[in-house]
Amino acid sequence: MAAEAANAGPGAAIPVDLQRERRMVCVEYPGLVRDVSKMLQTLGGEEGVSRIYADPTKRLELYFRPKDPYCHPVCANRFGTSSLLLRVRRKARRQEGVPGPEAHPEVTFNVETVGIVSTVYKFQGMSDFQYLAVHTEGGRHMSMYDRVLMLRPEKEAFFHQELPLYIPPPIFSRLDTPADYFYRPETHHREGYNNPPVTGENLIGLSRARRLHNAVFVNFEDDEVPVQPLEPAVQTWRRLCTNPVDQKVEEELRELFAIRPVWSRNAVRAKISVHPDKLKVLLPFMAYYMITGPWRSLWIRFGYDPRKHPEAKIYQVLDFRIRCGVKHGYAHNDMPVKAKRSTYNYSLPITVKKTPSQVATMQDLKQGLGPAGTAGLRKSNSNKYKLKDSVYIFRENALPPYRQMFYQLCDLDVGELQKIIHRNDGAEETCTERDGWCLPKTSDDLRNAMSLLIRQTIRAQRPALFSSPAKADGDGGKEPATGESGEEEDDDEEDEEEEEEDFKPSDGSENEMETEMLDYV
Repeated sequence: MAAEAANAGPGAAIPVDLQRERRMVCVEYPGLVRDVSKMLQTLGGEEGVSRIYADPTKRLELYFRPKDPYCHPVCANRFGTSSLLLRVRRKARRQEGVPGPEAHPEVTFNVETVGIVSTVYKFQGMSDFQYLAVHTEGGRHMSMYDRVLMLRPEKEAFFHQELPLYIPPPIFSRLDTPADYFYRPETHHREGYNNPPVTGENLIGLSRARRLHNAVFVNFEDDEVPVQPLEPAVQTWRRLCTNPVDQKVEEELRELFAIRPVWSRNAVRAKISVHPDKLKVLLPFMAYYMITGPWRSLWIRFGYDPRKHPEAKIYQVLDFRIRCGVKHGYAHNDMPVKAKRSTYNYSLPITVKKTPSQVATMQDLKQGLGPAGTAGLRKSNSNKYKLKDSVYIFRENALPPYRQMFYQLCDLDVGELQKIIHRNDGAEETCTERDGWCLPKTSDDLRNAMSLLIRQTIRAQRPALFSSPAKADGDGGKEPATGESGEEEDDDEEDEEEEEEDFKPSDGSENEMETEMLDYV
C-alpha cells in the first residue's frame, strides 16, 4: 500500500484495506487533548465510557473536574455514522547528489485503516452552571472541600465544626440547549383605554382547552347523589356511539354496574375491552365520581348512595403503598416492584427522551368498523385494551404491579383480610369519612397484614435479600408468632414496635386522583 501511495500522482485514488472486525467509537472531545489518561478520567474512564455505550438511551458525561463531586457535567449526544479511522504516515527522503535548494525531498505517504467508526458522541449542548464549595468573606475565597467532604473516618469534632451554610442545588438547568421564548412587546393602547373585566370566557393562558366529558363529581359531605347523567354527557356518548361494538361495550358496562354498583376505572378496564378515550366518555354516562370519603376515586352507579347502605363497605377504597427500607429487609433499589417514576432516576439532561406514545386514531376509536373491519380484526381487538386482573385484585403470593395501589375491599382476595373487613357485620352504625362503615383503623390493620404478606412473598422470591446475618438476627429466622397470647409473642411485638416507625396512613393519592379528574375538567 505504501508503494502504491508513493507512485500515485496528485488526486489519484489509493486502495485501502478495511479492518471490518475492528469497530471503533468516536468522541468529539471539546478541548485540546495533551494527556490521554487525564482526558479519559473526565469521561469516567474506559469503564464509564463502555457502560454508557452499552445503553443507547444514555448520554456521555464529561466532568471538567472529575475529582470534584460538585462538578456538573456537559453531555454528548449519540449519533450513528459510517466513518473510517485512518493512520497516515508522511515520510520525506532527501535526494542524494543534488546540492543546495534544488534538492527537493521525496515524500511518501503510508495509509493504514485502524477500524470502522459506527458511533460518534458529539457535545452539542452548553456547559451547565458550576457551584464551587467556596466561601467568600471580606474579598477572600476559602475552600470548604476539606470540611464538607469526609474522605476518611473522622472523629466527632469533625461533625460539630462551625461551617458557613452550603446547600448546593441538585439540578441547575433542565435543558442544555438554548431555546427562544419569543417574547412579545407589551401592547400600548391609546389614552383612555380600559382593560376588559377578566372572566373565564376571555382568560388567556389556560394550559389546555376544557375537556367536555361532563362528569358529575360528588363530595362525601354532599346531601344527595345524582340519579341521572347530565344531558351533555348523554349527547356526547350518543354522538360517539356509532357502531355495534360501542353498543356492546355500553351493555357490558351496564351489566357490570347492575352486578356491582361501585367500580374503579382500572377494574372496568380489566373486565371489558374498550378504548381508554372512549371509556372517558362512557363512564360519565353511567356513573358519578366520588372525590372524598371512603369511596374516593371510584365510579358509582347513578341513584346509588353507598353512605346509606352498610353493605357498601366492601366497595370502599384502600390506598396501599408498599413499604420499603432497611428495616423491612429491602431497600428502594432492591424492591422487586419498581416505581413508575422516581426522583432517584431523574433523566434530564443525561438521558435521551423516550419516543412519545402514539395519539389515538379514528381507527382505534371506531374499533375496526367499516369495509376494512373484518371479523378477524374484531376478534384480535376483543382483548386489545383489557388490563390484567392484578391491577385491581390483591392475591396472596403475588406482588402488586405498582408500589402504590388503589384496591376496593371486595377485591382483596385473601381470607385473612376479609375477616378484618367483616368484623362488624350487622353492627354498622354510622358511616364516617375516614373509615366508612368499617371499624376505626380497619385500613391500618389491612395495610399491616398486606405488608406482611408482601414481605413473605419477597422472601420466597428473593431469599438473598434476607440472608445477611444482620437481617437474620432482626427477623429471628422465623415469621411473627400467630398464637393467642404468650410472653414470647409479647416480646416480639415490643421489638417490632421499637423497629417500626410511626406509619401515617394516606388519605388517598392526590396525584392519582388528580390525574383521573383532569380527564374531565
